[in-house]
Amino acid sequence: MMDATFSYNFPAIRGVQAGEDYYVVMCPLRLIPKIFLFDEEEIAPEHRAQRTLNRSRIPDIANYILDNPGDYVFSSLTASIDGDVSFTPFSIEPQFKDIGKLSVSLDSRFLINDGQHRRAAIEEALRTQPDMGNETISVVFFRDVGLVKSQQIFADLNRHAVNTTSSLGILYDHRDQLATLTKEIVSSIPLLDRYTDREKQSLPKMSAKLFALSSIHRANSRILNKKKGEFISDQEKQFLKDFWEQLCNSMTEWQQVFKKELTPTEVRTNFINTHGVFLEAIGLVANYLFHNHPTDWNEYIRTLSGVDWSRSNTSDWMGRAYSPSGRINKNKDTIQLTANLIKIKLGLPLFEQELAAEEKIKVGETDDARLVRS
Repeated sequence: MMDATFSYNFPAIRGVQAGEDYYVVMCPLRLIPKIFLFDEEEIAPEHRAQRTLNRSRIPDIANYILDNPGDYVFSSLTASIDGDVSFTPFSIEPQFKDIGKLSVSLDSRFLINDGQHRRAAIEEALRTQPDMGNETISVVFFRDVGLVKSQQIFADLNRHAVNTTSSLGILYDHRDQLATLTKEIVSSIPLLDRYTDREKQSLPKMSAKLFALSSIHRANSRILNKKKGEFISDQEKQFLKDFWEQLCNSMTEWQQVFKKELTPTEVRTNFINTHGVFLEAIGLVANYLFHNHPTDWNEYIRTLSGVDWSRSNTSDWMGRAYSPSGRINKNKDTIQLTANLIKIKLGLPLFEQELAAEEKIKVGETDDARLVRS
């Protein structure tokens, strides 16, 4: 029998998977940095089951704990144990035989299979707030003598993992001001409320929606030039709400969908003004109007109803919003080039950087024309 004086002791629940016992324990946060192998130098190469640690993620996770001490949430760590393990039930009654105490020898090796960034963030957070050390996190322990199964455990745990879409991330985020404001605006404007997909990041060809929530969120980020977590003033909030109302009223094709004169599929197929490249480009234009035309910005937005947003308008949008193959392209350059042309059509000046982008596209057009002639 293992001597409890020389062992880690955890309240635990015992389970069985693939014919082997495993254990779910409650581990005080203060123990997490002490018992788990972490740095790659501490682990033999053949046992490095984890992905390379992305240290840039650690401050964000640590700050999440520190900024939300009353309602942070962490999922379980999963770890392998190479060492002596003993489970003692709290009761001999059959229904309680899997509830008890897990004792693990002090010379055991613990290797995290899933949760290495949470482990590192906990260690960093404890340096700032050591009182949190008495709080707990659940850990799922698997016996793994010699740590020979650790790589397979990691692979199996991540085999069916699917990341949430950015739209879902925004939908479920109730801390970030920009995410909350985006959802409020979408819900308050009937057209956006009806035709915004709040789950998908990209819309299927036959989708009954016009926009993805993530695209509207990115547009708002460009309008206010704000990143996640930054403060938004009342003036900025009001501008954002007024802007989307005016934009929805000024987009002829959007209104035709709202009136059932066109289908969402027809608009997404034949026009550029529901795609992410347009939404982010109009965000750049709106940012300019917010700072330079605070009283008459809406007059400029109204004139957008007279712009030809069709993909057949190749002289305007090919090489900007979409490639010669007809594929919509959204990257830093195409967003800027689309925004440039919108500003030109609204009679707004281009800055030096924007003019430089225009020179590049002229060279590109010349090259394309040369290729066609050859």
